[in-house]
Parts: sequence; structure tokens; C-alpha cells
Amino acid sequence: MNVYYSDHYTLPLPEGHRFPIEKYRMLRDYLLTENIIKTSDLKESPLADPETLALAHTSDYIEGMRTGSVDEQILKRLGFPWSKGLYDRSRATVGGAIAAMRDALRDGIAGNLAGGTHHSHADRGEGYCVFNDIAVATRLLKKEALAERVAIIDLDVHQGNGNSSILMQDEGVFIFSMHGEKNYPFVKVPSHLDIALPDGTEDAAFLEHLKDGLIEVRRFEPDYIFYQMGVDPLKEDTLGKLNLTFQGLMARDELVLAFARRSGIPVSLALGGGYAKPIELSVRAYANTYRVARRIFPESSVPG
Repeated sequence: MNVYYSDHYTLPLPEGHRFPIEKYRMLRDYLLTENIIKTSDLKESPLADPETLALAHTSDYIEGMRTGSVDEQILKRLGFPWSKGLYDRSRATVGGAIAAMRDALRDGIAGNLAGGTHHSHADRGEGYCVFNDIAVATRLLKKEALAERVAIIDLDVHQGNGNSSILMQDEGVFIFSMHGEKNYPFVKVPSHLDIALPDGTEDAAFLEHLKDGLIEVRRFEPDYIFYQMGVDPLKEDTLGKLNLTFQGLMARDELVLAFARRSGIPVSLALGGGYAKPIELSVRAYANTYRVARRIFPESSVPG
């Protein structure tokens, strides 16, 4: 299973910034140390060019992020100060998603140790999301006629408002978001299927709702799946408000990935949110998704 990384791009953040930027390198190291992936599985994420980003974003927004002339209010909503490192890292996030998508078409599954930036809209970023990797990759899949029916399964605790604002009207796309009802973003952009969970939802209820959602995904009959595997539903997450355990998250991953494998649908993994304290708990939860993926796709190939 090819896995793309972009944590070598520096992102200078002020002292005390709440975003746990270190988690990306920590995850890469953990996956190798625990023998979940091999060094040969790791690939450096390529940089998406502005023309590719323009599949889902306005030219003014892309140019503003490239030059640092982006509006200050956008940066405030984004939650990051502008830097060249932010622009390059964000392009690598999208490039990794595209490369993983192409590999998954061949191998059945691939991953991006970044991405799932589902709060990014066509003309602005917000919520730590600069460019929308899944939206760009979805539009590219459709443009190149690599897939006719694309499903996005978004299980981050925060609703994927950017996915919906960009892709909701696209033919042959189905967006399923299951998230915390009273969590960010506080004004949701409706998806094709939204399942909003009350604060404190635990493993059993979460998994039952997920099974219902996957029935609707199955009815859509996708030929490609993007899986936003955010681990912020974990009960120790500081931004989550749900009460899932490590075992519950792994059962979640089992349901999604076994569905893809059983149905012969290529799937790529986008990292999504994770804000536990200590951050090592989020890293462990992310790694568990890859444990499940390696078990379900032992040969990284879609059954014929």
C-alpha cells in the first residue's frame, strides 16, 4: 500500500498555537516503528500546481495563497498565519491525495498522511483547511473519466461543509458526512446524507448509524471512495465531544474498508482531524486505521 507524506514542509506557527502540527511526522514514525507500513511504502507527496487546484478553487484565492495577498479575514477563519511553507504544504496535501487516488485505482487502496481538508471552500479556507484535497481529486477523477460515481465517506467529527459547498451539485458524486450535531461548523452546508450525532455518542450507537449510512452509499453504487478517516470522535479528543474508544474507531474503519474491499471499490485514505491531549492518542488512533487497512487489503488489490 503506497502512503504519501508531506510533513517535511515547514509550517512556522507562533508559540502556543493550538494546531498539533507535530502529529504528521509522529504518525509517519509510528507507522514505521510498529511495522504497520514499510519504508518502501512511503512516497513523498508531489506538489499540486495552480491549474489543478483550480478544479475546485477560484484563481483569486489560489493566487492570494501563493503570494500572501490573501484577505486577512480569510486567514483569521483559516487559523494559520500565511507563509510560503503553508502554501507549499497545502499543495503537497492535494498532490498526495491525487497520487494516492491514482495508486488506489491500480492497487485497491492507498493513503495520504495528510488531507481530509473538508472545511476549505472554493474561494476561501477555514478551520485549518487551505485547499480541499478531496474536492480537487474528485473533480480530477471525473475530468479524466477515471470514475463515474464517486462517494465521499466523511467520518470526521466535524461536518464537511467545504466538500458540500464545492461538490454538492456535481453529477455522479455522493457525500456522506457523519459528525457531531453541535460541533464546528455551526452552520452546516447540507450533504447528500448527513447524520448528526448528539454529544456523548458512544461506540454502539455510532456504529449503528454508520451501518445505516453505508446502506445509502451502497445504493449509490460508487466506483470510487474517498474515506475521510478523522479520529476526532475519540473520547479523549479536545475538540470532539463524542465518546468513541480506540476499539470503536477500529470497528468503524472495519465497516468502511470491508465494504470497499467486498464491493471491489478502490478507496483512498485522507487523514482528517485529531486533537487529543496528549497528541500521541490521536497518532495511535490514526495508526489503527492503517492496521485495519493492512488486514483487509493484505495484498493491496481489488478483488476481480
